[in-house]
Amino acid sequence: MSLGDENDGFGGGSGQTRTRLPEGGSGDVYEGARRPAARSSRSLITVVGVVVLLVAAIAFANRGSGDGADSPDTSTGKGPGSGAPTSATGVRPVTGKNGQIPAGFAHDQQGAQSAASNYAVALGSDGMFNEGRRHDIVEAVAEQSSRSQLQAGFDADYSPEFLKQIGLSPDGSAPTGSTFVSRTVPVGSKVNNYSDNAADVDVWCVGMFGLTGESSTKPVTNGWFTISFKLKWSGSDWKVLSTAQKTGPTPVNGDNPVSGSEEISDAVKEFGGFTYAR
Repeated sequence: MSLGDENDGFGGGSGQTRTRLPEGGSGDVYEGARRPAARSSRSLITVVGVVVLLVAAIAFANRGSGDGADSPDTSTGKGPGSGAPTSATGVRPVTGKNGQIPAGFAHDQQGAQSAASNYAVALGSDGMFNEGRRHDIVEAVAEQSSRSQLQAGFDADYSPEFLKQIGLSPDGSAPTGSTFVSRTVPVGSKVNNYSDNAADVDVWCVGMFGLTGESSTKPVTNGWFTISFKLKWSGSDWKVLSTAQKTGPTPVNGDNPVSGSEEISDAVKEFGGFTYAR
């Protein structure tokens, strides 16, 4: 995977933030949605009202005896709403860590999704832009047989030339007065292939990348992308053999071409939600 070439996801982007709408036709998006107009004070009040109602609804739904006795057991797929494709799924998260990265994932399909999602967060973090921190991250997530190859590939991706291109110093630090942002947030995951010792997992992500500050010429932008992991069960945990990345699926307001309504709908159904960033 060449992160410097992608300029999205792990590699980020350096252009001005913009929204691309489908070309041709009437310019409609999702059968009628149009480019957002300036928000009036009346619409702002409406939005605030909706947020207040949502918070109140959540508080009401969580009200109970406090011992969890009246809460449905979602970890087993039972209880109200268990069939909803976008509902949060999963058991309690792991408690172990390898450095700052979660470790000790379950030896099953959910554990493979958990590992891939947490590894996406680590490999898409600002730590990858510093050589020492990058080596620690790869050491923690990579399977032993592929570790040297992954280290070499990431070192080539995050070359001094690439760091200079995005406005960072050779050690990955931001210019004075600026803050460098590189974060990856998993939206969902799915298992494409699974066996007792191997798993192919896709993780759908949204990321933020860029430099803050008044003098920044590389503003923070967002992007949507899917990371494909090949994982191996290595002794007592899932470890990374290889990664690949592609753009999208992308909703409106991203810095990537807008995906169609059907593609977004399919993604929402296929990528299950999280109880945490697994």
